[in-house]
Formats: sequence, C-alpha cells, structure tokens
Amino acid sequence: MNNDQIAGKSASAELPGSSAEDLLGAAVIVNADDWGRNVATTDRSLDCIVHGVVSSVSAMGFMEDSERAAQLALQHGIDAGLHLNLTMPFSAPRCPSRLIEQQEKISRFLRSNRYAPIIFHPGLAGAFEYVVKAQQDEYERLYGVPALRMDGHHHMHLCANITLQNLLPRGTIVRRNFSLWPQEKSWLNRIYRQWQDRRLAKRFRMADYFFDLLPLEPRSRLERIIQIGARFNVEIEAHPINNNEYRFLIDGELMRCAGKVAVARGYLLRYGSRGARVEEIE
Repeated sequence: MNNDQIAGKSASAELPGSSAEDLLGAAVIVNADDWGRNVATTDRSLDCIVHGVVSSVSAMGFMEDSERAAQLALQHGIDAGLHLNLTMPFSAPRCPSRLIEQQEKISRFLRSNRYAPIIFHPGLAGAFEYVVKAQQDEYERLYGVPALRMDGHHHMHLCANITLQNLLPRGTIVRRNFSLWPQEKSWLNRIYRQWQDRRLAKRFRMADYFFDLLPLEPRSRLERIIQIGARFNVEIEAHPINNNEYRFLIDGELMRCAGKVAVARGYLLRYGSRGARVEEIE
C-alpha cells in the first residue's frame, strides 16, 4: 500500500453520477474524531474500524497518543485526516513551548464567549498561522504525506481567523457546518451557516451533508440520515470514546438502521459535492 492510500488520497476519489453507485454502492461516511488524543480514544476508534462500522478518523497532533496512533493508521491502512486542535491543551511530552504558548492565546479567545469563533482577531493572526502550520507539519511528519482532509476539534477550523486568513490549502477536503433540518436553529444562524458553506465550497471539497451520530433516539432520525447517503455524500461524526456511541456502533445498531446503505471504507466522496441542503430532501 502506498503513502497516498494510507493517508487518505484514495478516499478523495470522486466518481460522478450513477457510475459511482454502481461501482461502490450506496454508503455513508462514519468518521471517528480525536484519533491520537489518548490511548483509550485511539483504541476505541480502532476497534470500530476493525468491525467495519467506522470509515475514517480525524487525527490530532501533539497529543499523548499521536505517535502510536499514526503508526497504527499506517499499519492498518486507515484513512486519517487532520483534526486541528485550537482549544484543547496539547499533551505530548515534548511539545514545543512556543506552540503551547501560542495555542493558549488562541484558546482563551475562542472560548471567551459563544460568538468569539465568528469574530476575526487581527492581533492573533500570527498565532493562528503558526499553530495551524505546526499541526499541518506534524501531520506530515507522522503520516509521511500532507493532510488532504481537515476538520477541527469543536469545529474550530471554521472560525473566522482560519477561514479569512485562508490557512487551509485550496482543494483540501474540509468538513462543512452541521446540516440542519427544517425549522432547526434561528434564521440568522441558518443564514450564516449557508453563507459560510458557500464560501467553503469555492475553495474546498466537502460532503453534501454533515450530521452528528447523536442523538441515538429516535432511530428514525438516523434512518433518514442514512437514506440520504443513497444519493448524496453524507458524513456522520462519531466519538467512540463515549460509551453510548461505542456500544451503538460495536453492537451493530447503526448497521441495522442502515438497511442496504453501507458504511464506506474510507472517506469517499462518490458524487462530487453539490452543496445540497437538508430542506431538499423530503
């Protein structure tokens, strides 16, 4: 297996129209976040991958299990993107002191109030550039190739400084905002998310829809999400370190909801991103 396959380049393949469905079958992407955060998180996610209920992972750098997690990903051919961390303290034993200092400044700002992520902070532009670049370089050191897919812890890859400073490489696969059902969230929230997703779509490749695995009930919610995956690129975010999510995945409950729709083997964008909204699905 070559480095591109290991690090997820093959997962970016796009096969338009019905030919993709004919070749690959209907499938949803189930992505486990926080790969490398600690041993327990990595091992839970690996268990789900081995059982075929998780497609891919988002890998953290400069964390206590980052090194081992990268070795496991290479060993098992796991599709691993970069999980940018701007808010959780780095826990690797030999993390550079400057990186810790700069990330702490960013974290204090982003966590200061609920609106901070949508505010551009010119005084932190240099810190954002340094911290993002350091994590991109660390990913390349660990996995042997540049990250071709990126998202963020607490979804902070969508904060104003990162998007307005264009800190993510054009053409990368980037996680979009959570998809909303009709009447979900305020109109202002919806307009902002739609505006941001349209801007993202001009520079990056994205799934058509993005949902959290939670809540697990009612099951009809997950069944509806999975059925969307028969026609669109759907990503479901999972955190197997949470006991209820882990048991739901390992016990095959997601597969029971899926019916004839499979869990993708890798982060596969099969149809190309069409920027669809949930409201288009009846």
